[in-house]
Amino acid sequence: MSGGILLATINAKWIHPSLALRLLKANLGPLEEHCDIAEFALRQPLREKTGPILAAAPRVLGLSVSIWNHAATLELLRELNEAWRPRPEARPFVVLGGPEVSFLPPDAEILSLADRCVRGEGEVAFRKICESILAEETSAAPAASAEMNIVDIADIKSGYRLYSDEDLRKKLTYVEASRGCPYSCEFCMSAVSGAVRDFPLEPFLAEVGALVDRGAPTLKFLDRSLNGDTARAVRIMEFLLGKLAAASHPFTAHFETVPFTFPRELVATAALFPPGTLRLEVGIQTLNAEVSALIGRPSQPESDLETLRVLRRESAAIIHADLIAGLPGEDMESFGVGFDRLWEALTPTGDDLRSSVEIQIGMLKLLPGAPIARHSAAFAMVYDRQPPYEVLETAAIPADEMGRLRNFARFWELIVNRGLADPGPSPVFRRFMALSDSLLAHFGRNWGIAKDDLRAAVEVLL
Repeated sequence: MSGGILLATINAKWIHPSLALRLLKANLGPLEEHCDIAEFALRQPLREKTGPILAAAPRVLGLSVSIWNHAATLELLRELNEAWRPRPEARPFVVLGGPEVSFLPPDAEILSLADRCVRGEGEVAFRKICESILAEETSAAPAASAEMNIVDIADIKSGYRLYSDEDLRKKLTYVEASRGCPYSCEFCMSAVSGAVRDFPLEPFLAEVGALVDRGAPTLKFLDRSLNGDTARAVRIMEFLLGKLAAASHPFTAHFETVPFTFPRELVATAALFPPGTLRLEVGIQTLNAEVSALIGRPSQPESDLETLRVLRRESAAIIHADLIAGLPGEDMESFGVGFDRLWEALTPTGDDLRSSVEIQIGMLKLLPGAPIARHSAAFAMVYDRQPPYEVLETAAIPADEMGRLRNFARFWELIVNRGLADPGPSPVFRRFMALSDSLLAHFGRNWGIAKDDLRAAVEVLL
């Protein structure tokens, strides 16, 4: 494809194909036939990433950058620029885009290694850049523009047809019914991305149905809060139930949801999904109402917990509840109390439990441009300056205790979420914290531990 367009990214894992690249390609108009896509995995050796790009010799190279691949993309660009240095005529016009670079400061190193940065949505902006470069109207441009691109949803052409048969059979299938979020939680970039914009529903469902018909085993919705619109969420779920009944293969639908918009109608619809076919990622984040109010997140802790109890009792959905550690104003005691309340709500005794449950603990991240930065001084928030910009300490949680929380989160994922052992009934936080401390002391690390070795240690220490 020498002289054409190459779209590339480094995915977290091989099973995560990029919908963003497919959307960019699908919206190139007549230039689509001159565009190829190259996807790499984070753990893939660097030479296996640079080699295909250098061999392709594109005229335009577009790279999608996220918080998880920032460092890897920076390494890639450094290596590519070294390879092009002796042959400057071989260097393509390099365009960066994606959620990570959209809000970086102008002096960020990664921007200095590219020719242009598309901030915000790229379906239109990237096409215009390619038209200009391939028409040889310009050979240089500022590395970054202050313009934040927002595309009219009605003008976007779907990229779902660009999923290959192998993508659909062996990888997750990402889809989006809407963009934006109805809420403004300050730790999330949805707080600055504007109102929710819905893709036309029936055409979207028809395309999702086609993906299922082609064999997609997992549909992962990118929508921030699918249940922000109850009627729309019910329609999507009912459509998927119909496809499940008619499909020649089972599939799973994965939705991000919020706990404070789950009316009975939506619960009843969720309850119709057979076991293993519905996964609900429920964003709890904190059960401290004062902290929620501080960061602009709607929260009614008792109501949120009751939503989880009802979903757990009445549906067979896999419930994945998220908590964030290190929020401004939340100390270790408050976090532990919230964790215990959440675990109690998710794990009843007797025959009450229908669904599978998980708790994922994420460390607070200071995403570039996120409004939560306004609390940094008042709450002595200290963050890692390198991606993923995780909180290191706060006025309420010193660095050593934050490290313990990070270790707790890792061992909870390895032991509880992956079904290695049952931590027992609530209150569990202090007990599992002690176990996590002991496991770290025993192994000297919380990664690269053989499952059998970990299980044996847990049986002794738990």
